[in-house]
Amino acid sequence: MRFLVDGMLGSLSRWLRIGGYDAEYRRDRPDDELIEEAKMEDRVLLTRDEVLVRRARKRGVKVIYVKGISDEDGLNQLAGELNLTFDPTSSRCPKCNHMVSKATRGDVKNRVPEGTFRVVKEYWICPQCGGIYWRGSHWPRIVETLNSAARGSASFGRL
Repeated sequence: MRFLVDGMLGSLSRWLRIGGYDAEYRRDRPDDELIEEAKMEDRVLLTRDEVLVRRARKRGVKVIYVKGISDEDGLNQLAGELNLTFDPTSSRCPKCNHMVSKATRGDVKNRVPEGTFRVVKEYWICPQCGGIYWRGSHWPRIVETLNSAARGSASFGRL
């Protein structure tokens, strides 16, 4: 499933990407452009804009009004409505949405903090934006957040 996320839900798009979903984020696009892009690329449009929801539905675009205020609420709603499961081991780049690739330690040497480099053995890199990722101390919290969303639990972490 692929998503198009409007400007109101930028951090939710990051969580979807971390959970393994293709989630394009459009910050300042007019409604007509969002609707057209969602339709052309067969994406589910996510928004908190009720007018946009009505306009998109009239044009045959799959759209979801994200009800909750927090990202946690949004993930929980999407998991329930779309039967989503989240797989942080197939995470996309949270910054630009491209697939990340396994990197060698040599690829990241002098590009990550020295202390991290000494301890961490596995890295991933985004070929598009150059972002470097590893499973640091935040990893268990990310996994629990996504698992909680899939279970419908209210205990979430923060990114």
